[in-house]
Amino acid sequence: MRTLGLIGGTSWHSTIEYYRNINHAVNQHHGDNTNPPLVLYNLNQALVHRYQRQDNWQAIAEMVIAAGQALEKAGAQALMCCANTPHKVYPQVDSALDVPVLHIADATAQAIQAQSLSKVCFIGTRFSMEEDFVTGRIAESGIKVLVPEQTATIIELHRIVQQELTFGEIKPESKAFVLDAINQMIDRGAQGVVLGCTEFPLMIKDADLQIPAFDTTEVHSKAAVRFVLGQDPASS
Repeated sequence: MRTLGLIGGTSWHSTIEYYRNINHAVNQHHGDNTNPPLVLYNLNQALVHRYQRQDNWQAIAEMVIAAGQALEKAGAQALMCCANTPHKVYPQVDSALDVPVLHIADATAQAIQAQSLSKVCFIGTRFSMEEDFVTGRIAESGIKVLVPEQTATIIELHRIVQQELTFGEIKPESKAFVLDAINQMIDRGAQGVVLGCTEFPLMIKDADLQIPAFDTTEVHSKAAVRFVLGQDPASS
């Protein structure tokens, strides 16, 4: 098996899900308790959020690069950021490291294509909804990606992520708001929903929706497993 480096901590709650998913899938592949060779670097999320508020993405890029370099020294043969928003600095990170970085949007686009959908909606942090560092990369695969039309909706979704879900809090009123935002985009033609913050799957389940949900934690984890097992991460 190949060694994979995980850049986690944004948040640690979703990083646990990555760790669980990858270990479980490798156990199933081998039919026993064979565990994959994983190395983890846990970012300081409080510092990441401070830099986000300051619009200091260069500092965030430097944090992620330093994490990646430490994982390279620990023997990682590929890396992944265990969240969507850090992919805003993916170009800087990818160019600074010697091993490949598995992009979350590539795994997500592949999962959408596997279900033959042409239009999906996307919810995430304000950064990933207002900018195209994830949605644009998905769209490069010929998939139309909708985001909420109202700025107030984007702001509230961002608040729910950063002030509730990253602390493991799931409030019924917030879940109702998220589902309403999704339903508004279903009315605009969305055939599926990308849970484009790795915290949203902690709140939104398949049973809550009438359309397919693409859990970016899950699909990214599957790409990780394919890499660990010596397969092409982009294969099905």
